[in-house]
Amino acid sequence: MIWLALNRLISALVDLISVRRLAEVEKDLELVLLRQQLDILQRTRHRPPRVTQGEKLVLVAFTMRLKQIGERSTRPLGEILRLFKPETVLRWHRDLVARKWTFKHQNRGGRPRIDPVLERLVVRLARENARCGYARIRGELLKLRRRVGETTIAAILQRHGIHPAPQRAGTSGWRQLMRHYKAQILACDLFTVDTLFLQTVFVFFFIELGSRQVHLAGCTRHPDARWMTQQARQMVWCLEKYEPTIQFLIHDNDSTFAPAFDSVFEAAGVHVIHTPVRAPNANAFAERWVRTVREECLDRLFILGEGHLRHVLQEYVDFYNRARPHQGLQQHAPIPFPQTPAQGEIRCRDVLGGILHDYHQEAA
Repeated sequence: MIWLALNRLISALVDLISVRRLAEVEKDLELVLLRQQLDILQRTRHRPPRVTQGEKLVLVAFTMRLKQIGERSTRPLGEILRLFKPETVLRWHRDLVARKWTFKHQNRGGRPRIDPVLERLVVRLARENARCGYARIRGELLKLRRRVGETTIAAILQRHGIHPAPQRAGTSGWRQLMRHYKAQILACDLFTVDTLFLQTVFVFFFIELGSRQVHLAGCTRHPDARWMTQQARQMVWCLEKYEPTIQFLIHDNDSTFAPAFDSVFEAAGVHVIHTPVRAPNANAFAERWVRTVREECLDRLFILGEGHLRHVLQEYVDFYNRARPHQGLQQHAPIPFPQTPAQGEIRCRDVLGGILHDYHQEAA
């Protein structure tokens, strides 16, 4: 205890001697700086204390002035900054200097930026015409009375991540081919449903790639060759009224698709395409519909038997074809909605006991 008191007494004497050697200006600056630190400490109880931008500016101003005076004296700056480290205050000063030299960039030279509407038009022409190069796109723009240089077109396409014409054509050729022939392609597939009593029922369906319309062929527990061939005949009878005529049929290599099944379609002039082994993406439209019917319908019901499953699927397929908006069809249904005036009241029709809802507007 005596040594601690003696230590504090010696420290006070040293401070007194140091203060008496200070100039009046330095004493005033140090007094103001210490008072500012005391006000911050009394205002907040946080450790470390929270300091506003104005308080930082005041502390930095007095600290930098004391630093200049301290270069000519023996008074260390760390003894004056009791609340903050000198490095912290100096960092605040560097931040203030950085803020001083920040300003908005003004582009006073070079060419003006291209009109965003014109830029979107260039991107649209490039995506819709995969084999058109920069010169061809420029020619199309000139035909529309839009003057854009080939260098500018190249910069726009590069900014949007669009490759030049040869590479761009290679990535979208198959998609364009499918888009051209999709109205003439029909796909089919089977999937299984387990009933409440653990009976496995097979569901056979067809889907048109152009309109996305689904045709439920039937449900059975034993999809033998005779049953499959009969479903093929019924589908061929339905296709006779179609325009354009269906030319292709896609299905996998399942053993249920017997040679007689393919013969029925080939006799009607439909070319049968077998997908590669273990390649479900080759029949992606059918696979995607299986996922849709499971998520929206079958996974939310207990199927009691084959007859119950047939009734549920018939009601869902009718809703899917006539009332469900489809993203691949610009939010239209496979069978277009009837156009009614927009003055009537909006009604809701429950589908499958309220699992799904069909909204429609009555005519005024």
